Amino acid sequence: MSSTALLLATSVAVTALVSVAFLLYKNELGRACDAAGRGSLVANTDAGPIEYAQKGGAGIPLISIHGAGGGFDQGLANAAELVDEGFRIISPSRFGYLRTPVPRDASPAAQADAHAALLSHLNISHAIVLGVSAGARSAVELALRHPNRVTALVLISPGTFSPTSPVSVDASRGSKFTLWLVNHGADFAWWTLEKIAPSVLIRFVGVRPELVSASPKVEQDRVMNVVRAIEPLSLRFSGINIDSSPDLRELPLGKIAAPTLIISARDDGFNTLPAADFAASKIRNAKLIIYDTGGHLLVGHQEAVRTAVRSFLAAAGSAAYDLQPKSD
Repeated sequence: MSSTALLLATSVAVTALVSVAFLLYKNELGRACDAAGRGSLVANTDAGPIEYAQKGGAGIPLISIHGAGGGFDQGLANAAELVDEGFRIISPSRFGYLRTPVPRDASPAAQADAHAALLSHLNISHAIVLGVSAGARSAVELALRHPNRVTALVLISPGTFSPTSPVSVDASRGSKFTLWLVNHGADFAWWTLEKIAPSVLIRFVGVRPELVSASPKVEQDRVMNVVRAIEPLSLRFSGINIDSSPDLRELPLGKIAAPTLIISARDDGFNTLPAADFAASKIRNAKLIIYDTGGHLLVGHQEAVRTAVRSFLAAAGSAAYDLQPKSD
């Protein structure tokens, strides 16, 4: 075969391969978009339109506040991992995620007011508050700005304020490139990395890839489910941009009266341990659990975390769950 014919054959093969990959991507992206558009409602609250979903209508109210790259779907998944069926889960999409628009003021304080407005819209006077990662910022603000609404506060890998060592994105070249993709809503690039270089995305979500590869398959699957759940980026990157440039400042955490549980890991790729330490030192009677390993997703500790959260809520329960309805 001549060099020209070989070059032509190679070009045809590459083109065919790219075409098949793109068709597969479009099919999977379509399914992701469909999934992100199902199972939620948009409430017209005093704070503007807020997308949300509910699960377990007769249980104890728990508002699940998702982290970066999330939406109502991530909030539901977070709650499902941690609590049993005895809870009424309310899971909002924060500002810029899925069908919740970005208001003029997208600060954690404004987001907390939006959480309270959603609870009012649903005629819920008070609830347990679960804040994960960047969702811990508005969870803390909710406990400060609307204390009578918060019966207990759970902060997992909290992306909150630290005076000594701020929360940050992994500084590796791969993570910087991935952040660029995220900020540009690059759905195809994210999907491609998931297929050919998942370790880049695993590191981007705050976990050491070698920790995941050494973990049981159930944990590997859980981490990759988190990675896949960020798709489609194009419906989430406005919120990710807000979370990537947080306006974090010291808050009067000593005023938080709700029973509080805080959990983090020393090797969290987003460096949430200093923030967790600081919050626990300021919030009265806060309980702090620290794992030596696990990364941002607390890999290898899911059963221990689940047990800790359920035991904490049970201990806080008799006082918290029997509260009479109160206004702010």
